[in-house]
Amino acid sequence: MRLVIARCSVDYAGRLTAHLPSAPRLILVKADGSVSIHADDRAYKPLNWMSPPCTLKEGSGDEEGVWTVVNKAGEKLIITMEEVLHDSSHELGVDPGLIKDGVEAHLQELLADRIETLGEGYTLIRREYMTAIGPVDILCRDADGGTVAVEIKRRGEIDGVEQLTRYLDLLNRDPHLAPVRGIFAAQEIKPQARVLATDRGIGCTVLDYNALRGIEDDKLRLF
Repeated sequence: MRLVIARCSVDYAGRLTAHLPSAPRLILVKADGSVSIHADDRAYKPLNWMSPPCTLKEGSGDEEGVWTVVNKAGEKLIITMEEVLHDSSHELGVDPGLIKDGVEAHLQELLADRIETLGEGYTLIRREYMTAIGPVDILCRDADGGTVAVEIKRRGEIDGVEQLTRYLDLLNRDPHLAPVRGIFAAQEIKPQARVLATDRGIGCTVLDYNALRGIEDDKLRLF
């Protein structure tokens, strides 16, 4: 990972245009090729970013200090450096991912055994499908034969959607699997996480732990 702290301005050109005026910012360039620009007032969300696959070109000559990031759709993120305050690179290695608690691990096992919970015609490819950035909880196929990656949480929050997004970016580079869509599955999904998932084309499924275990709910139901 490369960390650059610089006074810079940022322009985005694509489906729409956006401009960040000059200010000190943190720029992260990750090993997967992604580039994100951060301010000092948010916990997780960058001001602007470009997801992989994309290319970064650092200008020279008359364009020295201008970074141009281009993705496969031709969208551009142009970062104009005015003053670089810090520039360092660090090798982080392969991240093991989040360690699941007992309930999440059991949910994964139960859902794999009852994969039809996701929809009629679903079939399991495998649990813990390994990628370069960690294991995907469940990889399966839908009734049309499309590949589906499933991320399972006890409580579905934004960080889980971000984790699944990273997996999807990587899986969709594999021609044997692509196109791969995602399902975010949890016992409870926070509204913010659902909005983010929907915006990224990721489906959401609320899991009933007792139903997966084959235990009937003892509460009266109206139909």
